[in-house]
Amino acid sequence: MPDVLDAPPPVANLNKAKRAESRISTAASASANADSKRSPEERAQAGRALRSMTTRESHGKWKRPEDRANPIDVLRSADAGRIPELIPIRYGRMLASPFTFFRGAAGVMAADLARTPATGIRVQVCGDCHLLNFGGFATPERNIVFDINDFDETAPGPWEWDIKRLAASFVLAARSNGLSDDNARDLAATCAQTYRKRMRDFSQMSPLEVWYARVTAQDVANAVPASRRGRVNARIEKASARDGSEMDFPKLAGMVGGQVAIRDAPPLIFHPEQAREPGFQGVMEQAFGAYRETLTDDRRALLDRYRIVDAAIKVVGIGSVGRRCWILLLMSSSNDPLFLQFKEAEASVLEPYAGESVYPHHGQRVVAGQRLMQPVSDMFLGWVTVEATGKQYYVRQLRDAKIKPLVETFDRELFSVYAKACGWVLARAHAKAGDAASIGGYLGSGDAFDEAMGAFGVAYADQTERDHAALKAAVRKGDVVAFSDV
Repeated sequence: MPDVLDAPPPVANLNKAKRAESRISTAASASANADSKRSPEERAQAGRALRSMTTRESHGKWKRPEDRANPIDVLRSADAGRIPELIPIRYGRMLASPFTFFRGAAGVMAADLARTPATGIRVQVCGDCHLLNFGGFATPERNIVFDINDFDETAPGPWEWDIKRLAASFVLAARSNGLSDDNARDLAATCAQTYRKRMRDFSQMSPLEVWYARVTAQDVANAVPASRRGRVNARIEKASARDGSEMDFPKLAGMVGGQVAIRDAPPLIFHPEQAREPGFQGVMEQAFGAYRETLTDDRRALLDRYRIVDAAIKVVGIGSVGRRCWILLLMSSSNDPLFLQFKEAEASVLEPYAGESVYPHHGQRVVAGQRLMQPVSDMFLGWVTVEATGKQYYVRQLRDAKIKPLVETFDRELFSVYAKACGWVLARAHAKAGDAASIGGYLGSGDAFDEAMGAFGVAYADQTERDHAALKAAVRKGDVVAFSDV
């Protein structure tokens, strides 16, 4: 049976935001406007010409610069503004393995990537493009797609940064699962090869075809060997059958003191003291109303069928631990639940190296980047500044039929399927947000770039292991406080 992930991509069937939305002329869209005057072949030729200045092989090199900042100092500088009591959980999660360290160290790698070769072609990048920031989620039409699902660090930047971070993540995850370095290198190269081939495919498509293209969860399932496909299909069917809030409600909420409320499960879910103060309800209502104004009229009409019942802090991820992440429980008149996540938004870790965001609001930056990169996005995406604190947030559903890949169970075969899926999705996102013809022309039809990504993935994984060891040493010395929340 032919590999579905190697087949030609299918073509499947803004909110007019206020103020800065009119400035959606990010580097990606500005480049697209300029490139609309040149044919795809002219742009591909321009991409090929870039090889003389930045060879494809040069991307495979990584050597620690002598003046590289201490990674622990970089991590600790990002602690500013976080909830102090939660910071040790962040470091505890990062201590677990070099891979978990990597997931929490996007800022460390951003500084490193800024010193690696780049062609100068910019797109909207994810900014934290590792293999666990991909997964399945439901579209408003209730179809399950496979795509990037974390955009906290999104910004215009070099396309190479995303694929390099993704390649390194495959090496680290493969090592965590006991695979050899030869296998790990091959996985990184496979991911890059799929990215390269798909980018060339997208360069031959019309702008609308690229815009409508998407990878479904079933596309990924069909690429899994037949003997193992049943379990994947079962997860897709389960995710399709119920919405995320219905699935989350019995886990997160119930009757508390005679009222429906979010249950505390400290230190990961809790009501902070401010949530018990008399004025908190008013602050919450004001913030919710301001968020509502960032939605389109039809989404407001839907949201207005729900009322706020409760709000609590929920600890999520690794790099985000300590940032304020509120979950709001809303109920309809017929007691149907809806969970929304208000997640604190700070400047992207890429901005010191890729340039300041054109958006004055970092929640808006996340929302705009997500809409630009994804084929379809959460219909409740919005943003808000809480006036009482000045904190900026972006808003989305807590989970909408989300399917998280069980990477810790993958063997070489499943890793290979997943590497192809991630490479495909990343190429689609970059093609939608940038110039596929120029990138495709630069990458070419040979495997020079693929092999370079294999080499880079291994070299940077080695660097991450050294950085992880430095964190362990800092914890042993007492310079960093860490504890496990498990």
